[in-house]
Amino acid sequence: MTTARDLLIVALDATPGRPPEQGDLSLSLAGAELLDLLDARALTLDGDLIVPGDRPATDDRLLVEAGSALVRQTPYESVEDWLWRRGCGLAPAYLAAFEEEGQFARQRRRWLPSWTGVATLVDSSDRRQAAERWAAREPVLVTLASFAGVHEAPEGQLPELPGLPEETDPAVTTVLAGVDDAVTELTAVRQRRDIENAAFDNIWRAP
Repeated sequence: MTTARDLLIVALDATPGRPPEQGDLSLSLAGAELLDLLDARALTLDGDLIVPGDRPATDDRLLVEAGSALVRQTPYESVEDWLWRRGCGLAPAYLAAFEEEGQFARQRRRWLPSWTGVATLVDSSDRRQAAERWAAREPVLVTLASFAGVHEAPEGQLPELPGLPEETDPAVTTVLAGVDDAVTELTAVRQRRDIENAAFDNIWRAP
């Protein structure tokens, strides 16, 4: 299992009926992939630049795809650029993979997963592993989940995030900071769009 897959399972299980925003989850999954590739020694960071290494030795198709998507010539890609490029449509890609693998209790020809609150995961060792990490409040997983909007705080209250251990790899901190910035930027764009749409509607409603 990968952190990205654990994150998706947590997103499906932790907030039934209140799914996270697709864009926030996609950016968080892209960050999780970077951390998985770091752990697999498939890349290193030079500041915030992603320096590719050997392709990951894994049978996880999506992580292989992520490793293949790394820019392998200079100038290397920044963490921010990777998150926006790789994150585009990533949540639907992971959910489609889960459906193909038979991880949903009910199969459908057309995917409308967690955003409808309908998709239910089957019981599996992968699901139990993700649940164990979540129950243990594993700092990286909980932090990524919080960026995706997945937390257990009552609605309207901010979640309490775990502090990262002092010995956390600076590269991990860089990736998590990048995800935080990207999600914050996406939220700001979404809010501006809502304001603009509301203003447009008011123009048409005016007498």
